[in-house]
Amino acid sequence: MSANRTVDRAVETPNAVIVVSSHVARGSVGNRAAVFALETLGHPVWAVPTVVLPWHTGHGPATRIVPSAEQFSAFMADLERSPWLGEVTAVLSGYLGNALQAADVAALVRQVKAHKPDALYVCDPVMGDKEGLYVPEATAEAMRDLLLPIADVATPNRYELEWIVGRKLNGTSEIVRAARELGPARMLVTSAPGKAGGYIGNLLVTAKAALFAEHRLISGPPSGMGDLTSSVFLARLLAGLPDEKALLTTTATVYEVLANAAARGGDELQLETDARSLSHPTAAVEMHRLAFAGEDAGK
Repeated sequence: MSANRTVDRAVETPNAVIVVSSHVARGSVGNRAAVFALETLGHPVWAVPTVVLPWHTGHGPATRIVPSAEQFSAFMADLERSPWLGEVTAVLSGYLGNALQAADVAALVRQVKAHKPDALYVCDPVMGDKEGLYVPEATAEAMRDLLLPIADVATPNRYELEWIVGRKLNGTSEIVRAARELGPARMLVTSAPGKAGGYIGNLLVTAKAALFAEHRLISGPPSGMGDLTSSVFLARLLAGLPDEKALLTTTATVYEVLANAAARGGDELQLETDARSLSHPTAAVEMHRLAFAGEDAGK
């Protein structure tokens, strides 16, 4: 009887996503942003906190609660042997509390794929920005060495990509080349420089294409853009959208949410107010299909 209930429950709640990232009490970053976006777009979410904070540390000093390595491993092992694992169609990982968590994330991804080989793993290697790394180097190395090699989709910002490949990337062509070196089937590079001053965008690189969606730069935007981008892009892929449409609508959503929050003077994304933007964005975004062979991939 219990086995039948397990099967029925899996049928009733398809396309679940496991999100492994930070949790804040106030704000819309990490799991708070990803879970809201994915659930709004119709996906049940299993939310795994890697660290618990009262707010984003960009707002000032904050108490940091990280589960012990033993507790986190046991928690993840429970998920691996869960009778409901067949519900899961994707895993998204973001900010890690320490380097040891990477191995547990990798083990969970392997187990999910053992149940559902076509399940997607999206790795958002949250490790730094233009100021440099804001996680310990060991944590960044663990994401680079253990998680990126098994990712179907990776969503680094351009500064994280530079750290991962170990060199400065000057222009779109070098970003495209670096993205292909790393190997995930889809590499979505956020905060890529626009073709003109005052513009910024998302660059999606695959083996056969380089697609760029850009919009006007918003000064001093609230945190959470990367978390929102990775989760919305994942939802678009799970909905079956082709790469170009997934990139366009993801970029429009994130730009619209950021612009609205900035216009209100908000210090956080206001997803509860802008929920409609997740599914029906109206912001104008420019799309470009770039050349994709070697140094001809753009300028």
